[in-house]
Amino acid sequence: MSSLTVALAILGGLVLAAVIAYNAWTSRRNTPRQPRQVPDGEGPAPTAPQPLGQGGGDEPVLHVDPPMDASADRHEPLFDPDLPAPTTLAGGTAERRGGLDALIDVIAPIALDGLVSGDAALAAMPATRRAGSKPVAIEGLNDATGQWEPPAAGQRYRAFQAGVQMANRTGALNEIEFSEFTVKASAFADAINGTPQFPEMLDEVSRARELDQFASSHDAQLSFVLRARHAAWSPGYVQQNAARLGFVPGLLPGRMVLPTSEAGLPPILGLGFDTQAALADDPTQSAIRELVLSLDVPQVARAEQPFSRMREIAATLAAEMDGVVTDGDSQMLRDDTMDIIGADLEQLYDTLDSRDLAAGSALARRLFS
Repeated sequence: MSSLTVALAILGGLVLAAVIAYNAWTSRRNTPRQPRQVPDGEGPAPTAPQPLGQGGGDEPVLHVDPPMDASADRHEPLFDPDLPAPTTLAGGTAERRGGLDALIDVIAPIALDGLVSGDAALAAMPATRRAGSKPVAIEGLNDATGQWEPPAAGQRYRAFQAGVQMANRTGALNEIEFSEFTVKASAFADAINGTPQFPEMLDEVSRARELDQFASSHDAQLSFVLRARHAAWSPGYVQQNAARLGFVPGLLPGRMVLPTSEAGLPPILGLGFDTQAALADDPTQSAIRELVLSLDVPQVARAEQPFSRMREIAATLAAEMDGVVTDGDSQMLRDDTMDIIGADLEQLYDTLDSRDLAAGSALARRLFS
């Protein structure tokens, strides 16, 4: 064998080895990052994430009265009640439970000739408590406590009032929805021998449009996108890093939430990624290249400092997961841009406060829903 043949054979072997090494390096680089195994004594070891929503935490549901205990069933809010109302209510003010309020509701008083039992009122309640896309509610004036409340069995009431919400994120109350409300409220009043008094439809529809215009121009839903610089992330890796910052599994696959300290209130922040990755047969092989960190501004109390926490969490996740923080158009979000957003939000909070619609309040959560 000539020296040229030997040299070519050696060169070919080196090239082949280089190709194999490059392919191995590329494969390792493109393999989604996996959660770190935690040694015993340092906390629970992360597992390949179950589809988010089947984990140990429940995503807080918008404007729901907190359950009396952790095992209690969740219910839709009393003002959005296609489902039955809870049989027990946590104590609190009308503001806390989100009762009827002339600021955002059309209210029709229902006069009575005498006392009406809660059982009779419950039997007369409309089958569905919506007028189009607007929630309808009925409250009774409790004869014993003198407080307005949803009708409850075993109580006696000396007056009732029916209400329909004037606006939400679907738009303003219109003439058709107002008419549907009057039909439902009249049927209830007839069943309990009451006399309803409805305000003028055109006046209330006009008021609803003004409220909707205000809400539309003062609504804000923010989101940051966290993008992987190099290696993608597995669902377990995302879940582990988010859990260190207080996030828990949400109700939907691919969603985690940062809950408030008070049960039943909307989450402070949401964190979402591709649903298909969360539902994959082998989540360890699912590659996630971006996360969306979101804040529904009117739903979260100003005192929670949600935007500051959103900035801190985005920066922390980017540093720990080798990512970058961008907007929806893939533009990097710099500190000066964040400062401008924060200043705008402070002005928004002030405006909502001045209208008695403070972010995170029961009225704001209903209006901006």
